[in-house]
Amino acid sequence: MNDKGKNDLENAMIGRRSIKKFKSDPVAIDEVIELLNVAKWAPNHKLTEPWRFQLYANEGKEKFVDAFLASQMRDSNLPDKAKKKAEYFREIPLHLVVYMPEPSRQKQWDEDFAAVSSFIQNFQLAAWERGIGMIWRTNDWINDPVFKGAVGIKSDEKIIGTLMIGYPKHVPEVQERTDIRELLTIIDQ
Repeated sequence: MNDKGKNDLENAMIGRRSIKKFKSDPVAIDEVIELLNVAKWAPNHKLTEPWRFQLYANEGKEKFVDAFLASQMRDSNLPDKAKKKAEYFREIPLHLVVYMPEPSRQKQWDEDFAAVSSFIQNFQLAAWERGIGMIWRTNDWINDPVFKGAVGIKSDEKIIGTLMIGYPKHVPEVQERTDIRELLTIIDQ
């Protein structure tokens, strides 16, 4: 979707999609690092830069998959659904775990969470402009102590999401959004 009345950033924001089906083509790690360096310009109060990352590529993806599978074990059994999802994860070129230290002050926690979320959106938009797609996953297993421990995330750190990254095999159709006027209250007096 390219609306001629909008600038490139607006078109990227409107056109970006969450990608679930990826080509097998590798995404260069150096390009991901470039994109992360662009995304770091997200607003963050007092320049705390609370974002931290783990990038799983090539054979390293197996550690990510193993951590996922460990979090899915139930009474020494691995559900078929988890096995299927693990195979899907193996096919995705890159996995980026995005996390932050969890400050004890609620105000700081809120500010850091918002900053990391802004960072992720910047990263998604910058990648989209280069033809790279992703999906930001916040499934229950990212909070599972087994998963967190297996990938080395400490108990005082919060995973904000896992980003599955690659070149889109399929771009979903646009899903209409609610006109903002239906959600906006204007107080002008």
